[in-house]
Amino acid sequence: MRKQDSSTKTPFDDTPDIFRFIDRCARVVRVTVNGILLLALFCGIGLLVLKSRPLPPPDTYSSSTIFDDQGKVLGTLDNGEPRDIVRLEQIPRSLIKATLAAEDKHFYEHHGFSFTGIGRAVLANIKAGKVVQGASTITQQLARNLYLTHDRTWNRKLKEAIYTLQLELHFSKDEILQLYLNEIYYGHGAHGIGRAAKMYFNKKVEDLNLAESALLAGIPRGPYYYSPYHHLKRAKDRQQHILDLMVKNRFITKAEAESARQKAIAIAPPSSHKKVSANYFRDYLVQTAVTRYGLDESLVRNGGLKIYTTLNHDMQRAAERAVHHYTRNHEGLQGALISVNPHNGHIKAMVGGKDYSESQYNRVFARRQPGSSFKPIVYLSALENGFTPLTKIMSQPTVFRFGTNTYEPHNFQNHYANQPITLREAIARSDNIYAVSTLTQVGFDPVIQMARRLGIQSRINPTPSLALGSYPVSPYEMAQAYSTIAAGGVKRPLVGITKIVDPYGRVLVEEKTEPERVTSPAHAFVLTKLLESVLKPGGTGQRVYHLFSRPAAGKTGTTDWDGWLSGYTPDLVTTVWVGYDQGKKLSHQQAHLAQYIWARYMEKATKKQPARVFAMPPGVKAVYVDPASEQIATTQCAGNQVQLEYFVAGTEPQTRCQPSGSPTNKTLSILHRFLRWLNSF
Repeated sequence: MRKQDSSTKTPFDDTPDIFRFIDRCARVVRVTVNGILLLALFCGIGLLVLKSRPLPPPDTYSSSTIFDDQGKVLGTLDNGEPRDIVRLEQIPRSLIKATLAAEDKHFYEHHGFSFTGIGRAVLANIKAGKVVQGASTITQQLARNLYLTHDRTWNRKLKEAIYTLQLELHFSKDEILQLYLNEIYYGHGAHGIGRAAKMYFNKKVEDLNLAESALLAGIPRGPYYYSPYHHLKRAKDRQQHILDLMVKNRFITKAEAESARQKAIAIAPPSSHKKVSANYFRDYLVQTAVTRYGLDESLVRNGGLKIYTTLNHDMQRAAERAVHHYTRNHEGLQGALISVNPHNGHIKAMVGGKDYSESQYNRVFARRQPGSSFKPIVYLSALENGFTPLTKIMSQPTVFRFGTNTYEPHNFQNHYANQPITLREAIARSDNIYAVSTLTQVGFDPVIQMARRLGIQSRINPTPSLALGSYPVSPYEMAQAYSTIAAGGVKRPLVGITKIVDPYGRVLVEEKTEPERVTSPAHAFVLTKLLESVLKPGGTGQRVYHLFSRPAAGKTGTTDWDGWLSGYTPDLVTTVWVGYDQGKKLSHQQAHLAQYIWARYMEKATKKQPARVFAMPPGVKAVYVDPASEQIATTQCAGNQVQLEYFVAGTEPQTRCQPSGSPTNKTLSILHRFLRWLNSF
């Protein structure tokens, strides 16, 4: 038999390779199946372990405590209201559907995690370039609220996943939803839908209609942001969005949604609060912790935190009493006060209205026209651009031209000096003609930039009325600006919280602000010495002089609707505003109440502080001057009104005044009369 040639292949020669390939595939399948079975076994064992282990008791509901600047307890952020536990069958179907539409439409379909929701959120966040959408299910939210803090660590996320699985294993979907609706935070201290229904609508849960249900369902996503008390428009916009989602998910019909849209929403007034101090400041603390430091509002209010603040208890009490004393006999009249330590920016007292139980609106942050209290910003810019306390401008009725437009301001009650007046006189009298003339000489941009440097963030336009404080700003912003001036030109951001510590002693927040120099100490000091004239006899704030005797500087401001006084000692800055919320005009006497409030408060607040004068910094020259001739005073002109004046070094007068009968003085007198004659045209 002839041997087969080894170089010749037959179709059967590859058979062993095919068998080897099939055998290899079989082994891979066996390993994969075994792996899947092993994974399933581990998962099953894990689920059995989680099922057998009882859930831990939830974190105890504990109100956060606030401390004053001395470390003494001011109180808690709890309003003392208990939770109203409701059963799921008591809750209207409209509220359940609204909650599912807002938070977790597939709640009854998943086992604690929505992978489609996670994918959708990831795509949305990638598209936006930031986190704009979350994917937490109702079960995950419940796990977080019952057992965990709201930090964003991987350890917390792992625990949340375990607790989510345990909740799904131990409770039915209806039980989880009932727990959620009784636990979730609805803002203003209301945990659970029972408290929320009573607080916002003064109703039992079972009596809520579709419109009310949709509004409530929208609040937990941002309890402060969607608060019907603070941001009613946002709350209603959120309500409309949830109604659209309910239609999209076929929970309600278009007709039902339209009917709910048209239904008027009557928000119940807030219930009476306990007589506690600093209610407006407490609200400010919560808002700051949430918006500035990124903490969850429920954690801030009820996480057992220790919140250390800058508030001084005695100063706060004096502020509340002063505002109440001078506004109580004027129906509807409101007042606001904010007091600050200029050396560190710490808020020592804050009053947002005369009665928190009637109105929780914090007017410290309300934007109102500051009137003449804005002028120091104009004059600080002028000092930086060559003005001195002796710079004279004609005080008389004047029409200013700006391009093709004209502007004709008037002094109060048409009182004019009808002669050139100095910057000091203009500030003391609050001369409007001088202020607008200064603005025209300095320019709009430097003044607006000065406002920004000092801390004014509100919109300001380059118009001539800017000099007279026509653009609304808040008392908070004015306190920031005056605090910067009082601190010698160093801006320190205003703060109310120094530190927040959780129940385990971990520091969640520690405030560390960076000071910023925005003008020179010399310019700030010269302005301060000019503003002292306002609070002395002859100044627009002279009422303060009879009630408060310490060295102080400040500026009044009066419009048809607002009364202001922003002023300071070397160690304390206070801004006071009075007015009506609804645009009702103030009488001139009512506008003066800001001065009385300021003086009464400052007299009490500074009792324990040493009386100090404003320390003169380097770069300032003190000179005795003759205001009439704008020259250095000498014994030869002692008959004139000699006064001590302060100048930024290098801008002080260089010549000495001459006797009234001297040829030089006669020539100057003739020149002044000629200039006054020219200005009269």
